[in-house]
Amino acid sequence: MHPDTPAAPPGLDPALLDALRRDLRAAEYTVEAAEALYGEMASEALRRENPIPARRRLRGLTTPLATLLSVFTLGAAAPHSRLAAALPTLGVAGAVSLGVLAVVPAADPAPGEDLAAGDPVDDPDPLLRATIDLSPYAARDDAGEIAWWIASDLSELATGNTLHPEHVLGVGGASLTLARLTPRERVGRVLDLGCGGGIQALHAARHAEHVVATDLSERALAFAAFNAALNGLEIELRQGSLLEPVAGETFDLVISNPPFVITPRRAEDPEGTKHSGGWTYRDGGRTGDTLLAELLAQLPAHLAPGGRAVMLGNWEIAAGALGNDGAADADVDPEADAPAWAAHPRAWLEPAREAGVDAWVIQREREDPARYAETWARDGGVTERDAAWTELQEAWLEDFAARDVAGIGFGYLLLQRPAETTRPAVLRTEEVTGTGTGTLATHLWEGMGMIQALASWDDEALEAARPVRAADVVERRHLTPGEVDPMLIELVQGAGFARSVPADQVLAATVGALDGTLTLGQVVGAVCALTGDDTESARQRVNGRLRELMITGMVHR
Repeated sequence: MHPDTPAAPPGLDPALLDALRRDLRAAEYTVEAAEALYGEMASEALRRENPIPARRRLRGLTTPLATLLSVFTLGAAAPHSRLAAALPTLGVAGAVSLGVLAVVPAADPAPGEDLAAGDPVDDPDPLLRATIDLSPYAARDDAGEIAWWIASDLSELATGNTLHPEHVLGVGGASLTLARLTPRERVGRVLDLGCGGGIQALHAARHAEHVVATDLSERALAFAAFNAALNGLEIELRQGSLLEPVAGETFDLVISNPPFVITPRRAEDPEGTKHSGGWTYRDGGRTGDTLLAELLAQLPAHLAPGGRAVMLGNWEIAAGALGNDGAADADVDPEADAPAWAAHPRAWLEPAREAGVDAWVIQREREDPARYAETWARDGGVTERDAAWTELQEAWLEDFAARDVAGIGFGYLLLQRPAETTRPAVLRTEEVTGTGTGTLATHLWEGMGMIQALASWDDEALEAARPVRAADVVERRHLTPGEVDPMLIELVQGAGFARSVPADQVLAATVGALDGTLTLGQVVGAVCALTGDDTESARQRVNGRLRELMITGMVHR
């Protein structure tokens, strides 16, 4: 199922790290330079985990950048002389001592493409291969541009093998998503729970006074330590399961990309410590989606007043729940009817609400059990060509059927403890699948702020406010050709999730007139004077809809 135990994580010798850093900078080992070298086609193929166009593009190139990309990201072996030219400060001996390169045994099969393929057969240079993936990373946050190098275990793309149970991931799609959801205001203490290679902790170190990063895996913590040291950032690392390493402590921000993948357990293993696949880095050794339930039950006690938590997660959806339209709760009343798909996350977060913590669950995708099993088997490096494929698919489908699971949801979980608790906490669930422009973290946490503010506003306070329509909101009308009156009016948002909200004439006219000059009550009254609608009835309709538009950022207070 997986190769032998991978090489030990790289070391932390300061002098060797400094030398490596200098060589990477000299080679212009950056995302921008790599994509320019690959070209658009090969870059796109790599994002689909297809290395062939990139290998073809680098074939025959001897620049330091081409050599480093081939060896550290594509799994190629290279002769000593070429690596010495690419790493002149560190040197090949230094790279071997640091634990990032190793000599290739004579009989070692090459999973990728040998950079020495065109060299004379009597070339005395020994071949070396990377023991880790070391990739350039680029991003931007409130503190400016980021250009880092992130180490992880070699991917299936580089090795041609399935992944080891203790595999440490690089920066994938989920990591990038979580980074985009995380608020970046200056804070005191941050916890990166289940840090893996430490990418979230590194981001947090740019806007926090102190960052604690935890993981059950010693191997993951070793990679996190290497990444922090290589990129010159300070984080505190602790080993342990979930919140055990921070017992009794509180934080201003908790970030977590927990091992949320729902993975089948073997029937002969009642304690659930072994399963088909064996990828503990993905599921934490738990049955079904119980890891998130366990984590969310403990999390509220670790949020300081005003503290926030942002997480990704999967949840099981029972048969019969998939017919629900997945619409948002009608308002921010915590007793409002919830979509049926949200049964698990709402149950998990009920203790948080009782503890005074507001929560917002956003389902972004849902998959049926067969597609889910295919997705995560391939993620572990198992495909239809492998003998284990059928066994894995059967195990997953049987596991879901045993719990009457008809679908699996994926999305975001946002929590915040109010600075002062003077009202019942709010638990909001909704499904949103669109994607708009702008910074998603800003959009979401402004929405959370409105959820909290509106929970304390009665209708009188709402009508006394002077809200303003967001600049990116437009009105779209659908008409039968030749007709004057529209069949449908929609308010459409450009930023955030690109929401589209049906509206009647009164709501559309009200939103259009919200420029902060008049109160909401005055605007509704003026609109009704023009349309002839009953003012009291219109206010009752508009108030609930305006609350929702304010939470979603279509109207600002």
